Amino acid sequence: MATTKFKGTDVELLGTQINVGDKAPEITVVNSDGLGDISVGGAKGKKQLIIVVPSLDTGVCATETRNFNAKAADLDDVITTVVSLDLPFASGRFCSAEGISNLTVASDFRNKDFANAYGVLLGGSVLAGVTCRAIFVVDGDGVVTYKEIVPEITQEPDYEAALNAVK
Repeated sequence: MATTKFKGTDVELLGTQINVGDKAPEITVVNSDGLGDISVGGAKGKKQLIIVVPSLDTGVCATETRNFNAKAADLDDVITTVVSLDLPFASGRFCSAEGISNLTVASDFRNKDFANAYGVLLGGSVLAGVTCRAIFVVDGDGVVTYKEIVPEITQEPDYEAALNAVK
């Protein structure tokens, strides 16, 4: 059983665990800008940096998204997407207010296909039903080359390792 921690307590991760070397499932999520469907994962002919956050309405997630937005401006030929279970309307407001323009913010709210396919859905805890904090890097052929399940949900990811993995 895969786990992460929330304030020091183990939390089960539900769904299929995707690991380095696995094919990244191509999953449809909803773009916060216009409510259109977009896909993450799969072979896109470009590297993908997939950033998973519990909710943009928390300080750590907002900081993480702002930091990756700033760093994404320097990434060449990389598709950078933040995925949460926030409603697209709330995510859109966040992006407008924060000037998020170098990455795509998407929602898995409809059916949690992404959360289940990537094994990032939180089980029995006060946060059950939202995603953990995770990073996936997928190469142009759709293979996972980097994965970080942040060990403590209340902490930020290893930015440097994720960015090095995508370069």
